[in-house]
Formats: sequence, C-alpha cells, structure tokens
Amino acid sequence: MAEANNKREWRFDLGYFLLAAIAILVFQQLWETYGETNVVPYSEFYDLLREGKLADVQVGDRAVRATLKAPLPDGKKQVVAVRVDPNFAQELEAAKVVYSGQVQQGWISTLLSWVVPAAIFFFIWSYLARRVGQGLGSVMSVGQSRAKIFVETDIKVGFKDVAGVDEAKEELQEIVAFLKDPVTYGRLGAHVPKGILLVGPPGTGKTLLARAVAGEAGVPFFSINGSEFVEMFVGVGAARVRDLFNQARGAAPCIIFIDELDALGRARGISGLSGGHDEKEQTLNQLLSELDGFDPTVGVVLLAATNRPEVLDPALLRAGRFDRQISVDRPDKNGRLAILGVHLTRIKLAPDVDPAKIAAMTPGFTGADIANLVNEAAMLATRRKASAVTLEDFTAAIERLLAGPEKRKRILNPREKRIVAYHEMGHAIVAMALPDVDPIKKVSIVPRGIGALGYTMQMPTEDRYLMTRSELVNRMTVLLGGRAAEMLVFKEATTGAADDLQRATEMARAMVTRYGMEQEIGQASFVVERPRYLDLQGLGPQQSEMSDETNARIDGAINSLVEQAFRRAMEILAGCATVHVDWAERLLDQETFGESDLAKIYAEVRGAMQSRNAAAS
Repeated sequence: MAEANNKREWRFDLGYFLLAAIAILVFQQLWETYGETNVVPYSEFYDLLREGKLADVQVGDRAVRATLKAPLPDGKKQVVAVRVDPNFAQELEAAKVVYSGQVQQGWISTLLSWVVPAAIFFFIWSYLARRVGQGLGSVMSVGQSRAKIFVETDIKVGFKDVAGVDEAKEELQEIVAFLKDPVTYGRLGAHVPKGILLVGPPGTGKTLLARAVAGEAGVPFFSINGSEFVEMFVGVGAARVRDLFNQARGAAPCIIFIDELDALGRARGISGLSGGHDEKEQTLNQLLSELDGFDPTVGVVLLAATNRPEVLDPALLRAGRFDRQISVDRPDKNGRLAILGVHLTRIKLAPDVDPAKIAAMTPGFTGADIANLVNEAAMLATRRKASAVTLEDFTAAIERLLAGPEKRKRILNPREKRIVAYHEMGHAIVAMALPDVDPIKKVSIVPRGIGALGYTMQMPTEDRYLMTRSELVNRMTVLLGGRAAEMLVFKEATTGAADDLQRATEMARAMVTRYGMEQEIGQASFVVERPRYLDLQGLGPQQSEMSDETNARIDGAINSLVEQAFRRAMEILAGCATVHVDWAERLLDQETFGESDLAKIYAEVRGAMQSRNAAAS
C-alpha cells in the first residue's frame, strides 16, 4: 500500500532566521578556536622555551602554538600563547628550536564552518516541524485530502474474491469495461456513469466490491471515509473535496471511493443551527459542484457506499451526479454458500462438513457475519485442541453469535431454574404444535449473553420474503408460549418474558398499521413516516395525522391480536400438559436438548394434539 505524501510549503520565518544566524556564528567561532584550549600566559610560554621543553613551534599573526617534548603535569601536550614580541623569531633561532609559520584556514574549512551548522539546524527544524505537525493534526496541510491512494499493484482483490452479490458484480463489470477500454465502449456515444452509489446493510461487502472494481480495472484507487472531510476549521471540508478531485484528475483513469457517504451527504434543511451544520453544507455543496464539473470522459469514476440512503440529499442522488444506485443486499442461501466457499478455504475443515448445511443455518447473515462465523468456529476447534473444524463447531459458533457466550458461572437458584425450564419448553411445544413455523433446533437453560437465562433456537428451512397473516399469528403464538407456560404452571407471570412480549407487540402493531391485516381497521396503512431530514428531528415532536378515535381502535386491535395469540398458546400447552411437565423436568437435569431429543418431543406433541382433536370432534 502506497499513501500519498503531503507536500509541505516552507515559509520564511524572520525569528527562526535570526536564531539560526546567531547559532551559526557561535558555531563558527568555536570551530576556529577548537584547538586553543591550552592557553597559557606569554611569560610561561617564554619560560618553557628557555627550559628547552618545546619540540616545535608554529607562529601565527596573533598567537604562537607549541608542541611539548613531554606532557605537563596536567596532561597538556600543546600550549598556545598570544604573540607579543615581534623579535621572538631571533630568540628561537638562538635557542636552536624548530619553528614555522602557522598555516591559515583554507576556503574548504571556512565553507564547512558555515554549511555544517546550517545543515544541522535544517534537519533539526524539519524533524520538529514534522512531529509538531503530526501532533496538531497536520495543521500545515489541513486542507489537503486524506484519501489513501492505492496504485494498481497494491490492490490484490478481484471479483473472484467477492461472492454472494452476483447482480451487483454484473452491473459493476460495465464500469471495469469502460475504464479498461473507453474507446470501444464509448463508440455509440455512451460514457461511464459519473457516480455509482452502493446501497445495502452493513457487512454486505460494499467496500470490498469497490476495491474489486479497482483491482479488475487496474487503475489507481483513492479511498476515503466521509467523516474525514470535516474538521474543526471552517472551509477545510470543501478544500479537501477540491484537492481530492484535483489529485484524481491528475491520476486518471482512476476510482474515487467515499465510504459512509451519509456522514458527508446528509440532506440539507432549513435549520437555525450553525457552525458545524453550515460547514457540512459547504462541504456537500463543494462535492455537488465537483460532480457537475468533471468530465466523465477523462476516466474518473466516483464510487460511494452507504447503509442509510434515506438521509442523503436529493440533489446528490439526481441523474448526472450519482447516475446509478446498486443494491448490495443480504445474500440468499446460494449466496451464503458461495461466500462460505471463499472463507472455508482459509481454515482446516473436516472432510464430512457440508457447507450447504452451514448456509441453511445462517439465514440473514451478511458476508461479514459469515466471515466472523468461520473464524469463531476455527477458534472453538482450536480451543478444544481438535485437528480440524467440524460441523458441531459451526453450530456452537452460530449459537454464540446469536445468543451470546455461555454464562455457566451465572448460577440460578432452583426455583428460577425450574421456571426457565418450563418457559423454554413452552416455546418449543407451541412451535411443534403449530404449522408453518420454523423448526426447533435446540433448547437450553444455560444462561447466555447479557440477560438470556435460556433460549429456544429456531432455524428456517428456506429463505422467506413474504409471510401470510396466519404465519405471523403463529409466530406471535410461539413468542407467547413462554409466558403461557408460566401462567399455566406457576399461576404467576415473571419478568423473563419481557423480550417476547415486546417482539409480539411489535409484530401485532405492524399487522394492524402497516400490513392492513386486521378487519376492524381495514385495508389502510397508518404508519407515520419518519422525517426525511433527520437533522431536524430535535426541533419538536412529530404530529400524528390520525384521530384519537382511530388511535384507540388501533390500540384495541393490537391488544386483541396479542391476547388471541396468548389464549391459543395456553390451549396448546393445556392439551400437551403431560408432555410439557415431563420434558421440562428432564430439561432441568440435561440443561440442553439436541435434535434427537427434540424429535422425540415432536412425536409426543403431535400425538397429544391428534388425541385432543379426536376428542374434540
């Protein structure tokens, strides 16, 4: 990975210049007098001469330097004295001492005495400026783009590494074709779209798709997050947008990728707010201007990703800016199987593991969820010191991801444990008695996660996109099976059904207000639309357009649906009371029921329901 290096602009600083000049002069003086540390009075120098202790002498214009025959008591071997007697040479001759004139410094020494200190101070200043710039957030380059630049050889990702989003890949292949051969694909007058928006839930592979496009096209890739445009300084965001597009034009053909576009492109609205709100609007305005200004024929493609398209400004999404929106949704079963094919090659897998079974157990999982699942399964297998990852490891990893890790140290008292056992068996028996309900895969009273004292795991056999009213009612009945078991056996409700009640109520509210499934209310939708401009949510409560009478009828219909589902769950458990009590007591001892135990329970529940129906008829 190669990142763009920010170029710094050096400015003349008078204070620094004066400080550097003084330091250079001091250094030069020290350079010249470096060897003159053993300075002695001239009289002492003369005595050393008379005593014959001088080996040789160098005579200068202002001073004389002598080397001693033997070091002095303080260890000195050379002495220097200021020259005061012009006739000193005659005395040296009379004393038969070798003497010579001192060689003055040449131009090289003089040049070094200026260049060396200047170079030292330059490097010190550069180092300090770089460190200070990093500490202050690169103030000197605050208006420059912070996009990471990946050259062609740095991107090792291609379409072969992206699975489960075949439709999105097909649409993006056109972009790759345009970037590789713009002449051929533009022969009929078409041009590459200016902007392409990848929309989808988190973890579905939008960023990976963008990198794969750059890897397949073999062009530079500018990657930046939407939040990196805005800083505390006014005008920085707009400056960074300009700098980013200028760099891209210079590197064309290339791809600009803006992740989390909603951080930059939120809808503009009339607001009394200022400061950061205005700064974001300026940044968005600059982005809109750049999208209008650059020529699509130069080969610059803007890719962006978001999981909140509803908050984006309409001007950003119009034709001519983001011309194409590509949905990157959660993968279906075949897509999950393809994603598993990519990730399973990175672990040591047991030969009897069927990826199709894992794909069937993971409905609703995104690509990131599946990657995390494979890693969790490998870690579980490593923890138990296995030689390969088995299907049981994947099952345990799914339970860990959905329900949280086991909390075996969370000890329940016997009464609470008994209530949890009957509660969970209530869910399981009601689910087994009803048609068109996802099958039960596991029942456990081992605490998991933050607040789950037990859980009943249901796994769909296929991906579902539509649901009927009866299927939704059956789901509500299964959710209320735990509360029904508490009331039927213990004659008292507990707080353990709080989540079940919330989910059942939300489902009933959607049936009444969104899907028009309640005859008393009619075929009408009463869903209050969320505000388009989410920045304005705090300005006041949103007014409901429904009358008080209609709201009362909706509340009554919701309560009626929940109550009907609860009574139905009570009837099922009353008809299977023997099965319920028998297997709840066994669950207290085993703590977990697998598929073999659940198959036996299913057979007994079906038998009890048939006997009840026969008696009723």
